[in-house]
Amino acid sequence: MKLKNNPIPTIFLLIAMMVTLGACKQQTPKQLPIGITVNGDSITIPDQDPLKAKLKESLVDTISYSRQVATAGIVKAIPTQYAEIAPPFQGRVTRSFLKLGMKTTPTTPLFEISSPDFITAQKVFFQEKSQLQQAERALKRQNDLMAHGVGIQKELEEAQTTFDIEKKEYENALIGIKLFKANPEKLSLGQPLTVYAPINGEVIENKVVLGQFIKDDAASVATVANLSKVWVVGQVKEKDIQYIHENSTCEIEIAAIPDKKLKAKIYRIAPIVDEETRSIEVFIECENEHLLLKPGMYVNVNFIAVPGATITIPTKALLQMNGASFVFVVDANGKYVKRKVETGDSANDGVIIKSGLKKGEKIVTEGGFYLLQAK
Repeated sequence: MKLKNNPIPTIFLLIAMMVTLGACKQQTPKQLPIGITVNGDSITIPDQDPLKAKLKESLVDTISYSRQVATAGIVKAIPTQYAEIAPPFQGRVTRSFLKLGMKTTPTTPLFEISSPDFITAQKVFFQEKSQLQQAERALKRQNDLMAHGVGIQKELEEAQTTFDIEKKEYENALIGIKLFKANPEKLSLGQPLTVYAPINGEVIENKVVLGQFIKDDAASVATVANLSKVWVVGQVKEKDIQYIHENSTCEIEIAAIPDKKLKAKIYRIAPIVDEETRSIEVFIECENEHLLLKPGMYVNVNFIAVPGATITIPTKALLQMNGASFVFVVDANGKYVKRKVETGDSANDGVIIKSGLKKGEKIVTEGGFYLLQAK
């Protein structure tokens, strides 16, 4: 009996051979150029390899660089150069000298107010003055009696004690009068109280109305300020405060005058951090002769740190992968070692390196991407 050929085993054999060849192809290792070896992040390239000619190398160096920190600021009047005027007593305004823009000194009268409380203070002053004069006459009389041998020691001592007490009471009443800048020598009972400007400056607010009655708990009725110097208060993030120091210079930019930059100095750095904004207040004292800076105005502040030696590398030397920045460092054996670096700002057509490199090390400045292909 003649058997027929069965084609099924032949087909299975062909399929098995194709699968085997495909598996062999997938397991073929990556072929690197002859002589190049890779060991982790380290790459060795022979001097005669053409890839070597595509790489440019240079030594890491430093430059003098001043880091700049920009932030927003608000203009404020200096507290010692700003005064809100409120009468010490309640009373009625009988006379006003106030005018907006009026220049003032500590002897400039602002307005007069008729006050029952001030009249009471006058009465106390004149009463104490009279009692002191009586006590002084009594003490003088007892001293004269003792000098002529007819006085009594006990009465002299009592007169001296009375005089000392009355003198102290008079001094207290005198302070009460001088506190309101009234002249005790020219004081007359019933005269109105004159309110004077407390500082050198000018009147920037006036709410005084002739004849109005002002209560003792009333808000200020006038404002005097010296704005020839002002503060700009900037908010600096705590991570940047290391670059800012007292007495360092900075620049103020005013949005209303875009081409104008004002030089200023840091007056004070607040000792605490705002927990909500994680920022620190920096007070900057600014000359304001032309009154360009007005309290309440927002400005831009550019802080300029003290120059220091900073490592920079060419932009082409920096490579990035998976969100990380790195360079290839040439070690003492001529190997190319991939090293992660922390970058900062751009400067002089290069990139500032905050950490990861040292001055004098050799790096690949061009062609680093060829080394990535070798890996």
